[in-house]
Amino acid sequence: MSVENLITIDGPSGSGKGTVCHILAKKLGWHLLDSGALYRILAYAALQQKVALNDAQALADLALTLDVSFVSNGSGVDTLLNDENVGDKLRTEVVAQAASEVASIELVRSALLARQKAFLQQPGLIADGRDMGTVVFPEAKVKIFLDASAEERAQRRFNQLQDKGFNVSIAQILSEIKERDYRDRNRAVAPLRPADDALVIDSTTLTIDQVVDKVLTLTELKLKISTE
Repeated sequence: MSVENLITIDGPSGSGKGTVCHILAKKLGWHLLDSGALYRILAYAALQQKVALNDAQALADLALTLDVSFVSNGSGVDTLLNDENVGDKLRTEVVAQAASEVASIELVRSALLARQKAFLQQPGLIADGRDMGTVVFPEAKVKIFLDASAEERAQRRFNQLQDKGFNVSIAQILSEIKERDYRDRNRAVAPLRPADDALVIDSTTLTIDQVVDKVLTLTELKLKISTE
Protein backbone atom coordinates (compact mmCIF):
# COMPACT_ATOMS: atom_id res chain seq x y z
CA MET A 1 0.00 0.00 0.00
CA SER A 2 1.16 3.58 -0.74
CA VAL A 3 2.92 5.33 2.11
CA GLU A 4 1.18 8.54 1.06
CA ASN A 5 -1.77 7.31 3.14
CA LEU A 6 0.29 7.07 6.31
CA ILE A 7 0.76 9.58 9.12
CA THR A 8 2.98 8.83 12.10
CA ILE A 9 2.57 10.78 15.34
CA ASP A 10 5.12 10.18 18.06
CA GLY A 11 5.58 11.85 21.41
CA PRO A 12 5.63 11.37 25.17
CA SER A 13 2.70 10.39 27.34
CA GLY A 14 0.19 13.21 27.83
CA SER A 15 1.21 15.21 24.77
CA GLY A 16 -2.29 14.75 23.32
CA LYS A 17 -1.31 12.44 20.51
CA GLY A 18 -3.92 9.80 21.33
CA THR A 19 -6.81 12.26 21.05
CA VAL A 20 -5.31 13.90 17.96
CA CYS A 21 -4.83 10.53 16.26
CA HIS A 22 -8.41 9.46 17.00
CA ILE A 23 -9.79 12.71 15.52
CA LEU A 24 -7.58 12.42 12.44
CA ALA A 25 -8.53 8.78 11.83
CA LYS A 26 -12.21 9.71 12.07
CA LYS A 27 -11.87 12.77 9.80
CA LEU A 28 -9.92 10.88 7.14
CA GLY A 29 -11.70 7.54 7.51
CA TRP A 30 -8.39 5.77 8.07
CA HIS A 31 -7.34 2.96 10.39
CA LEU A 32 -5.75 3.73 13.76
CA LEU A 33 -2.78 2.03 15.39
CA ASP A 34 -2.34 2.83 19.06
CA SER A 35 1.05 1.21 19.51
CA GLY A 36 1.28 2.40 23.09
CA ALA A 37 -1.83 0.37 23.84
CA LEU A 38 -0.05 -2.74 22.55
CA TYR A 39 2.71 -2.27 25.10
CA ARG A 40 0.19 -1.44 27.82
CA ILE A 41 -1.80 -4.57 26.96
CA LEU A 42 1.36 -6.65 27.13
CA ALA A 43 2.28 -5.09 30.47
CA TYR A 44 -1.24 -5.62 31.80
CA ALA A 45 -1.27 -9.25 30.67
CA ALA A 46 2.17 -9.81 32.19
CA LEU A 47 1.04 -8.39 35.52
CA GLN A 48 -2.12 -10.51 35.43
CA GLN A 49 -0.20 -13.68 34.58
CA LYS A 50 2.68 -12.85 36.95
CA VAL A 51 5.28 -12.80 34.16
CA ALA A 52 8.41 -11.00 35.35
CA LEU A 53 8.89 -7.63 33.66
CA ASN A 54 12.58 -8.41 33.08
CA ASP A 55 12.01 -11.85 31.52
CA ALA A 56 12.57 -10.89 27.88
CA GLN A 57 11.79 -14.27 26.34
CA ALA A 58 8.61 -14.85 28.34
CA LEU A 59 7.38 -11.35 27.49
CA ALA A 60 8.16 -11.80 23.79
CA ASP A 61 6.33 -15.15 23.76
CA LEU A 62 3.35 -13.53 25.47
CA ALA A 63 3.37 -10.66 22.96
CA LEU A 64 3.02 -13.10 20.05
CA THR A 65 -0.07 -14.76 21.54
CA LEU A 66 -2.10 -11.71 22.59
CA ASP A 67 -5.56 -11.51 21.02
CA VAL A 68 -5.83 -7.73 20.54
CA SER A 69 -8.17 -5.54 18.52
CA PHE A 70 -9.19 -1.87 18.37
CA VAL A 71 -12.88 -1.22 17.70
CA SER A 72 -14.44 2.21 17.10
CA ASN A 73 -17.35 2.94 19.42
CA GLY A 74 -18.42 6.20 17.79
CA SER A 75 -16.89 8.55 20.35
CA GLY A 76 -13.57 6.75 20.70
CA VAL A 77 -11.85 3.41 20.34
CA ASP A 78 -12.36 0.35 22.53
CA THR A 79 -9.24 -1.71 23.23
CA LEU A 80 -10.10 -5.40 23.38
CA LEU A 81 -8.00 -8.17 24.88
CA ASN A 82 -9.54 -11.60 24.37
CA ASP A 83 -12.79 -9.77 23.49
CA GLU A 84 -12.78 -7.92 26.84
CA ASN A 85 -12.72 -4.12 26.81
CA VAL A 86 -9.67 -3.34 28.95
CA GLY A 87 -9.28 0.32 28.00
CA ASP A 88 -9.71 1.77 31.49
CA LYS A 89 -7.53 -0.90 33.07
CA LEU A 90 -4.63 0.15 30.83
CA ARG A 91 -4.69 3.76 32.04
CA THR A 92 -3.43 3.23 35.56
CA GLU A 93 0.06 4.48 36.41
CA VAL A 94 1.08 0.96 37.46
CA VAL A 95 0.40 -0.33 33.95
CA ALA A 96 1.96 2.78 32.37
CA GLN A 97 5.19 2.27 34.29
CA ALA A 98 5.23 -1.45 33.48
CA ALA A 99 4.63 -0.70 29.80
CA SER A 100 7.59 1.68 29.76
CA GLU A 101 9.75 -1.07 31.25
CA VAL A 102 8.77 -3.81 28.79
CA ALA A 103 9.03 -1.38 25.86
CA SER A 104 12.75 -1.01 26.54
CA ILE A 105 13.36 -4.71 25.81
CA GLU A 106 14.62 -5.34 22.26
CA LEU A 107 13.14 -8.84 22.03
CA VAL A 108 9.70 -7.49 22.95
CA ARG A 109 9.89 -4.68 20.39
CA SER A 110 10.92 -7.18 17.70
CA ALA A 111 8.00 -9.43 18.58
CA LEU A 112 5.52 -6.58 18.20
CA LEU A 113 7.05 -5.00 15.08
CA ALA A 114 5.31 -7.21 12.51
CA ARG A 115 1.96 -6.82 14.31
CA GLN A 116 2.30 -3.05 14.12
CA LYS A 117 3.25 -3.03 10.42
CA ALA A 118 0.19 -5.17 9.63
CA PHE A 119 -2.08 -2.25 10.58
CA LEU A 120 -1.04 -0.41 7.40
CA GLN A 121 -4.08 -1.14 5.24
CA GLN A 122 -6.35 0.72 2.83
CA PRO A 123 -7.57 3.42 2.87
CA GLY A 124 -4.81 4.65 5.21
CA LEU A 125 -3.31 4.60 8.69
CA ILE A 126 -2.71 6.99 11.57
CA ALA A 127 0.09 5.46 13.66
CA ASP A 128 0.37 6.68 17.25
CA GLY A 129 3.40 5.86 19.37
CA ARG A 130 6.96 6.63 20.36
CA ASP A 131 8.93 5.15 17.45
CA MET A 132 6.41 5.10 14.61
CA GLY A 133 8.36 7.53 12.44
CA THR A 134 11.84 6.35 13.42
CA VAL A 135 11.55 2.54 13.51
CA VAL A 136 8.17 1.09 12.53
CA PHE A 137 7.29 3.32 9.55
CA PRO A 138 10.43 5.30 8.64
CA GLU A 139 9.13 5.45 5.05
CA ALA A 140 6.14 7.64 6.04
CA LYS A 141 6.03 10.97 4.22
CA VAL A 142 4.12 12.71 7.03
CA LYS A 143 5.76 12.45 10.45
CA ILE A 144 4.76 14.45 13.51
CA PHE A 145 6.43 14.65 16.91
CA LEU A 146 3.94 16.01 19.43
CA ASP A 147 5.38 17.31 22.69
CA ALA A 148 4.34 19.39 25.73
CA SER A 149 5.90 20.41 29.02
CA ALA A 150 6.01 17.76 31.74
CA GLU A 151 3.95 20.02 33.99
CA GLU A 152 1.18 20.44 31.43
CA ARG A 153 1.13 16.72 30.68
CA ALA A 154 0.90 15.93 34.40
CA GLN A 155 -2.04 18.33 34.75
CA ARG A 156 -3.84 16.71 31.80
CA ARG A 157 -3.26 13.25 33.24
CA PHE A 158 -4.44 14.39 36.67
CA ASN A 159 -7.66 15.79 35.20
CA GLN A 160 -8.23 12.64 33.15
CA LEU A 161 -7.81 10.31 36.11
CA GLN A 162 -9.94 12.47 38.40
CA ASP A 163 -12.73 12.45 35.82
CA LYS A 164 -12.59 8.64 35.93
CA GLY A 165 -12.90 8.66 39.72
CA PHE A 166 -9.29 7.86 40.61
CA ASN A 167 -7.81 9.43 43.75
CA VAL A 168 -4.42 10.66 42.51
CA SER A 169 -1.65 13.10 43.43
CA ILE A 170 -0.47 15.55 40.77
CA ALA A 171 2.99 15.64 42.36
CA GLN A 172 3.27 11.87 42.06
CA ILE A 173 2.02 11.94 38.46
CA LEU A 174 4.60 14.61 37.55
CA SER A 175 7.37 12.56 39.15
CA GLU A 176 6.27 9.42 37.28
CA ILE A 177 6.04 11.30 33.96
CA LYS A 178 9.57 12.68 34.37
CA GLU A 179 10.87 9.21 35.28
CA ARG A 180 9.14 7.65 32.27
CA ASP A 181 10.37 10.42 29.96
CA TYR A 182 13.95 9.81 31.05
CA ARG A 183 13.64 6.06 30.54
CA ASP A 184 11.92 6.40 27.15
CA ARG A 185 14.35 9.02 25.82
CA ASN A 186 17.49 7.25 27.03
CA ARG A 187 16.75 3.58 26.40
CA ALA A 188 19.18 1.77 24.12
CA VAL A 189 16.46 0.38 21.85
CA ALA A 190 14.26 2.77 19.82
CA PRO A 191 14.56 5.79 22.13
CA LEU A 192 11.83 8.43 22.05
CA ARG A 193 12.99 11.17 19.67
CA PRO A 194 11.69 13.04 16.62
CA ALA A 195 12.50 11.53 13.23
CA ASP A 196 14.96 13.70 11.31
CA ASP A 197 12.21 14.77 8.91
CA ALA A 198 9.41 15.11 11.48
CA LEU A 199 7.52 18.30 12.24
CA VAL A 200 7.78 19.01 15.97
CA ILE A 201 4.64 20.53 17.50
CA ASP A 202 4.61 21.80 21.09
CA SER A 203 1.02 21.38 22.31
CA THR A 204 1.57 22.98 25.73
CA THR A 205 -0.51 26.06 24.86
CA LEU A 206 -2.49 24.64 21.94
CA THR A 207 -5.99 23.21 21.83
CA ILE A 208 -6.60 19.79 20.30
CA ASP A 209 -8.34 21.43 17.32
CA GLN A 210 -5.31 23.64 16.70
CA VAL A 211 -3.01 20.63 16.68
CA VAL A 212 -5.32 18.72 14.33
CA ASP A 213 -5.43 21.71 11.95
CA LYS A 214 -1.63 21.90 11.92
CA VAL A 215 -1.32 18.20 11.11
CA LEU A 216 -3.95 18.34 8.35
CA THR A 217 -2.27 21.37 6.79
CA LEU A 218 1.09 19.62 6.81
CA THR A 219 -0.46 16.45 5.37
CA GLU A 220 -2.03 18.36 2.49
CA LEU A 221 1.26 20.12 1.70
CA LYS A 222 3.33 16.94 1.91
CA LEU A 223 0.94 14.92 -0.25
CA LYS A 224 0.73 17.71 -2.81
CA ILE A 225 4.51 17.91 -3.05
CA SER A 226 4.89 14.12 -3.30
CA THR A 227 2.47 13.89 -6.23
CA GLU A 228 3.80 16.85 -8.25
